[in-house]
Amino acid sequence: MKALLIDDERLARNELRRLLAVFPEITIAGEAANAKQAREQLAALTPDLIFLDVQMPGETGMELLESLEPPVPHVIFTTAYDEFAVKAFELNALDYLLKPVDPARLAAAIVRLHEKVSGGAGEAAKPVARDRLAAEDKVFVREGDRCWFVEVKTIRLLESEGNYTRVHFADAQPQLFRSLNAMEERLDPRYFFRANRRQIINLAWIDQIEPWFSGGLLVHLKGGAKVELSRRQAQEFREKMSL
Repeated sequence: MKALLIDDERLARNELRRLLAVFPEITIAGEAANAKQAREQLAALTPDLIFLDVQMPGETGMELLESLEPPVPHVIFTTAYDEFAVKAFELNALDYLLKPVDPARLAAAIVRLHEKVSGGAGEAAKPVARDRLAAEDKVFVREGDRCWFVEVKTIRLLESEGNYTRVHFADAQPQLFRSLNAMEERLDPRYFFRANRRQIINLAWIDQIEPWFSGGLLVHLKGGAKVELSRRQAQEFREKMSL
């Protein structure tokens, strides 16, 4: 898979080259330091993937991407600015990595790339396991016309609503078209606990715990939510949290 690095900082391009060296399926076909060079390289190389900086002299990475005619390569943004993340995902970016690029986040982006590519390959394509999200990772959340770029550690509660999951963070409670089981697969069990069939809690957001019916527990979360743990889950919780 051919990749093009677009960044006005040579050191940033060199660092990305170094990080990408562990992915033999990614061949870096070229580099560009600005939008003008990028257009020339895009025309000459027809890359499958571009790593794109946001802030560059003259035309920004966002403006460059918006101006490209289809078919547009897969895009992974690499930038020091997190405030453009929502816009990036609105432009169908594959991922949005903050500098300095974390190797684990880059690996997760490459996994997402494989999923995107293999998704159109039919039933013969093998599913690719996705990495767990770290507490410091940021995820893109969208409900209708509203968008958020949320640190995983700020998510205090996830609740199943059929094939949907309601995610609680800050003052927002958007509903996402993903099952709670699918969400659980991405969450780190060191920080998140499956309280019952319908709810997952962030352990860092627990404010108070009290005994409940039939040997269960009632967990009070910061922010006011109350979550019941069945007897079986309460026992698992005690084993997990005990010294």
